[in-house]
Amino acid sequence: MADSTPFIREDVQGFLALVNSLPPPEALIAEEQRAGYLAMKAMTEADPRPMAVIKDLACPGPAGDIPVRFYDVRESRDPSPVILFFHGGGFVIGDLDTHNSLCTELSAELDLPVLAVDYRLAPEHPFPAAPDDCEAAARWLAASPAELERQVTGIVTIGGSAGGNLAAVTARALCDKPAEVPMVLQVLLYPATDESQDGSMERFAEGHFLTKLAMDWFYSLYLPKSGDPRAFPLHASAEGMPPSIVATAGLDPLQDQGRRMAAKLVEAGVDTCYLHMEGLTHDFSTTRKALPSAAFEMGRVMAAMKLMLGKVSR
Repeated sequence: MADSTPFIREDVQGFLALVNSLPPPEALIAEEQRAGYLAMKAMTEADPRPMAVIKDLACPGPAGDIPVRFYDVRESRDPSPVILFFHGGGFVIGDLDTHNSLCTELSAELDLPVLAVDYRLAPEHPFPAAPDDCEAAARWLAASPAELERQVTGIVTIGGSAGGNLAAVTARALCDKPAEVPMVLQVLLYPATDESQDGSMERFAEGHFLTKLAMDWFYSLYLPKSGDPRAFPLHASAEGMPPSIVATAGLDPLQDQGRRMAAKLVEAGVDTCYLHMEGLTHDFSTTRKALPSAAFEMGRVMAAMKLMLGKVSR
């Protein structure tokens, strides 16, 4: 009989031992979880990279201005694609500050501008507030707004977890109704893509950082009462989607959701790179200080992005 014990990397073992030793919260309260998430990132995430440009701006949205943060490792540049970043956090927690360091890493390593979107969160603003804001930000970016002082030639959507969901939903919206510049790549890191409760969701329900209890809580605050294909990108068509990168983690309840998304893209004939990080947890992209192996795997993701964008050095 095969051993069903999952592989856990050595640095991850210590990380999980610490996480699992912490007492669970007495109640899941959005404001407390937001503060805790930000505090955790200060301990687990790598330091931000130096940037020539960091600007806090706002773009018009369906319910008022949407806060955004613009990064560029260069003071100025020729026309180029721009990376459009959506943070994770179950549509309930996370903001521009929790993923600030990762955005600087993306700009520095890929030598591209990055625009991070502070979309509205549940429960104050349940679905479809988040995808509405993300699409609005994408269309604003595609028009090369004067505030950015950049000529945008294409859009790369990227995000992890809930952000991966929004990256895919936004890419689909821009493919269905093209913006002023094309979608050139979508990057889905351990994305939430469907409502499944079996498989990896059941196997890694607890004890591996992200829990099923947390996912159930996030969705109880975010999801609509009736079905909408924009809530779960796995249910939308994959035809005509841009080149794609999907990355999953071996200890993640969402592992199967990402794998199914990658398979659907391949079946639709989309140029797709699938990366599986065995022995890593959910949210590895923002645990790069606590987990050296997570930093290495994010290097693999960015190398794949360079390849897909035709930016590999010869």
